[in-house]
Amino acid sequence: MGRVLAIDYGRKRCGIAVTDILRISANGLPTVRTCDLMDFLKDYCPREGVDLIVVGLPKTMRGEDSESARYIEPFLRKLSLEMPAMAVERFDERFTSSIAHRAMIEGGLKRSARQDKSLADKMAATLILTGWLDSRSSGLNTPFNL
Repeated sequence: MGRVLAIDYGRKRCGIAVTDILRISANGLPTVRTCDLMDFLKDYCPREGVDLIVVGLPKTMRGEDSESARYIEPFLRKLSLEMPAMAVERFDERFTSSIAHRAMIEGGLKRSARQDKSLADKMAATLILTGWLDSRSSGLNTPFNL
């Protein structure tokens, strides 16, 4: 069993988080520009023993795919072509960005630090991965498999 990597996919940059080898905790990694994401994954995943990628699934309050979901689909197609052996799951990412922003405020970050969108993206990816881990341990296990 290898590590799990989560992606909070964005049009400009992507938040990245990864589990420890035992899949107990999630830790944020530096944000990656979207145009560099595939190269990052092809380098990082084999080197660090990642065997599953969890991609945030943006949903509306009604549970439907949000407008931003359409930007993720081309990436997922490219990922399956360039890394065909990699397991990929989608996981509901509703509210992760707002929760990340609220956590920064509650953590006492100054306004200038909160304006660093890469920090919010990193935290959102960590929340996606933590939610995925929690769903596994609680037995909810409701991923969106590709």
